[in-house]
Formats: sequence, C-alpha cells, structure tokens
Amino acid sequence: MKIATYNVNGVNGRLPVLLRWLEESRPDIVCLQELKAPEERFPAAAIAAAGYDAIWHGQKSWNGVAILSRVGAPVETRRGLPGDPQDTHSRYIEAAVNGLLIGGLYLPNGNPRPGPKFDYKLAWFERLIAHAAELIDSGAPAILAGDFNVMPTERDVYKPERWLDDALFAPEVRAAYFRLLDQGWTDALRALHPDETIYTFWDYFRNAFVRDAGLRIDHLLLSPALADRLLAAEVDSHVRGWEKTSDHAPVWIELGEGKRRRAKRQPG
Repeated sequence: MKIATYNVNGVNGRLPVLLRWLEESRPDIVCLQELKAPEERFPAAAIAAAGYDAIWHGQKSWNGVAILSRVGAPVETRRGLPGDPQDTHSRYIEAAVNGLLIGGLYLPNGNPRPGPKFDYKLAWFERLIAHAAELIDSGAPAILAGDFNVMPTERDVYKPERWLDDALFAPEVRAAYFRLLDQGWTDALRALHPDETIYTFWDYFRNAFVRDAGLRIDHLLLSPALADRLLAAEVDSHVRGWEKTSDHAPVWIELGEGKRRRAKRQPG
C-alpha cells in the first residue's frame, strides 16, 4: 500500500498539479495540507473524478487538511486535536482507512520567534504529543503524516547555521519532535535513508530548488504496529520542478502486507 503526504499550498490554485501527480504516482492514501480553502470550496468533484474518496477540514485563506483514498472511503475519527476547544485552526484530521488509522496534520510554522505564534506552535505540539501517546497505547496500526514544520537534525536543512533563530529549527521544537518519536514512532524516510541528504521543501526565492537548498519538514511517522511493514520511503522531488507547483514535494511510503523488514529510528 502506498501512502503519501503533500502540502499543496492551495488546493484550488494547484489543482492541475495535484491531479497530474495523482495520475502519475497513484498513491492509495494521501494526506494534503494547506488547502487554503473553506469547506465548500474543496474540489471534491475533481478529486472524485480522479478516483479518490475524500474528507477535509477547510478554512478560508489559511491552513486546511484532507485525507484522500482510492482503497475505501475514509471514515473520520477526529477533526482537530483535543486539548484546546478555542483553537479554530484547521490543522488536524484523522480517519480509519483500509485497516489503518491515518492522522493528517499541518503543524504551525511558529515564526516569528519568540512571540505568540511560536508559543502557539509549542502548545500545539504538546497537544499532538499527548494525542499521539493515546494512539500508541491503543496498539492501532497508525500513521501521522503531514507538514510538521520541523527540521529534526542538521542533515535535514541546507546550511543549518542560517536557521538557528528560526522556529522550524528551534531547539524546543526539535526536542518536541524527538519526544514524539520516543513514544515509539518511526520516521519512515530516515529509517530507510539514515545518512542521505533529503529535502521535501524548497523556497520559491533565490532559485532554491535548482540549487537544492531545501528543508526536510514533511514526515510520515509509523506506529510500532507498522514499522516492520515499511518497504520504501521516497520524495517525488521532480514534482517541485513542475510549472505552478507547490513549494513542497510529495513524500510517500510503501507498506507490505506483513512484517518484511526491521525499520530503525536513527538518533538525532
């Protein structure tokens, strides 16, 4: 089974790119982020015509997450993280899909740091860690997939010395990411590519994609029930080079039906 995450940076404006990639890659399940569309503007008909059932959590102009599936309709289990009823941002959606529990997320950017946006990021991360612990305790075959807005290590960022004051590379944020992994989650890309330079995001400015001056901020985390089923984990980086594309590239994993290999989380 092929499961992907893709920050589309505007689902309607980038719809031709999304549909082209879906046809080319044929993922079974996809988590989308940054829809930047209210509920009624999600392009459900076009997604359905491409062969996918969908659930989505939209918001006008900002945020927004969705789960697409061509292996059975997603059955929504959660919309928004628990822990803050005043939080109206559309950043988390969860569904049961074909025997898996999929949590699609868009973690806050947090800049400028310090400030209220950074405080919100840390608080949101704590809520994610608390909910993720419940998923681990349940024993469910679960995946957390999305734009985490975290570069976990220096391997995950071009010229890390330039990012020391950025919220995506802040020590508190990186520590929170590894506290999440320490619950038992496997970072799929790093499990299979422990030493490679891998990026999932390239800014539109300064010719970043051509220079391969990127960041790895889009992650797929596997619960212990799935870690042994991990067969492949890759980035469709060529999609970042398409016309009118997102500044992120799709990231995907392939899971086997049974235990095939032992995936190991690399230390930070």
